[in-house]
Amino acid sequence: MATHAPRRIHIVGVGGPGTSAIAIILREMGCDVSGSDVRESPTLDRLRAVGVRVNVPHDAQAINGCEVVAHSTAIRDTNIELVAARDANMAVWSRSATLAWIAEQTRTVAVAGTHGKTTTTTLLTLMLRAAGRDPGYLIGADVPQLRHSAHWGSDVFVVEADESDSSHRAIAPQSTILTNVDIDHLDEHGSFAGIVASFDAYLAAIKGVKVVCADDLAAVQLARRHGAITYGVGDPVTGAAADGGSVDVRATDVRFVSGGAQFTVVSRHGPIDMNVPLRGEHNVRNCLAAFTMAVELGVTPQVAADALRDFRGVQRRFEVRATHGGATFVDDYAHLPAEIAAVLGAVRADNTHWRRVVAVFQPNRFNRMAVMSDAYRDAFVAADVVVVTDIYASGTDRIAGVSGQLVVDAVRAAHPAARVEWRASRNELVDFVAREVRDGDVCISMGCGDIETLPDEVVARRRELAHGR
Repeated sequence: MATHAPRRIHIVGVGGPGTSAIAIILREMGCDVSGSDVRESPTLDRLRAVGVRVNVPHDAQAINGCEVVAHSTAIRDTNIELVAARDANMAVWSRSATLAWIAEQTRTVAVAGTHGKTTTTTLLTLMLRAAGRDPGYLIGADVPQLRHSAHWGSDVFVVEADESDSSHRAIAPQSTILTNVDIDHLDEHGSFAGIVASFDAYLAAIKGVKVVCADDLAAVQLARRHGAITYGVGDPVTGAAADGGSVDVRATDVRFVSGGAQFTVVSRHGPIDMNVPLRGEHNVRNCLAAFTMAVELGVTPQVAADALRDFRGVQRRFEVRATHGGATFVDDYAHLPAEIAAVLGAVRADNTHWRRVVAVFQPNRFNRMAVMSDAYRDAFVAADVVVVTDIYASGTDRIAGVSGQLVVDAVRAAHPAARVEWRASRNELVDFVAREVRDGDVCISMGCGDIETLPDEVVARRRELAHGR
């Protein structure tokens, strides 16, 4: 791998959320950056606006003159640009290798864990900016308060460390946050024990500050082993961590009011009140994680707390996309059981008082659902109506007998009285949801595939139905 900034780097699949952010950072670092993708998108327009040359579709000639060709994990080895790069003996970097090289160029703080990385990375970035600093950052979603999802700053570099392709092991940060350890990406790690072992090795390699969630048993056990600072809400009665021990930075008096959370942070710095426009206990933990690391990085506690009062959220994290006919339509990236349960539970804990909660779920990846479908059995207990559609492949190959129906069967078996609807095709799904959602309902569509456009499609269909079509 090059030890200097590549003079010219081409990124195959540059329109993805991770690779587009890397393209922006490389451009700001002074690299000559080009990229390609299969179709036009607003993301490509934003990249062109900052000086990234983009071609659509892929073209083997696009790599001519490059020093490095990088690619996203969604790009197959048979891609014509990758084949041409290897034939020309060019350096070919994976997304994780590219990110690791970037992280080596500065002081890096990584946010790792199965859930909450994007939100926590955003919160920490905003706290540092509120202190008048210029952090670099790479965030896996658009953030309304930031011009781009990535920036090469003059201070620390805050980055998500993704375990899906073991990027968290490739990056060598000086400090880290570990939000939690849950079952996912078994194709990469083999088992839950394999996932725990990967985070164990990750923490062992970090010499600086380690901030780890105390409410997650696997995480807090790793925290004790590696001398980490712990944070969490703790047991509701004793305040203890998941392993029965103490918590270094804790939220007390947690209240959820009008779509936000109010709580007091108790630490060695004394009590600090926080009021953030985020729903759910999971987001209280995200705030605690960011607060703890920000203070360790030199931000005063009050500045860190105040930085989030006007937080405007992260794209696809409980993003209200539309209201129509008295109903509210929300889009959320949640796609794992714990994430879905957290989102739906947060709605129930709030005092917004929607009449019904309609949950729409698009499962993701055939290989994930082949081994994890049953884990969704209790994820939807806070919903009044559950609608499941078929699997979004995300580049995985179809597996015989594996479909979204497996999730439906798991939920029905565990909760026979639950109302669970199976609508395999997109047309069936849109029409059913358009007719089902009523005045006073909140409809939350969840998944990490093309389900993000469902609110717009449903509202359009409702308008057609209103005109008798």
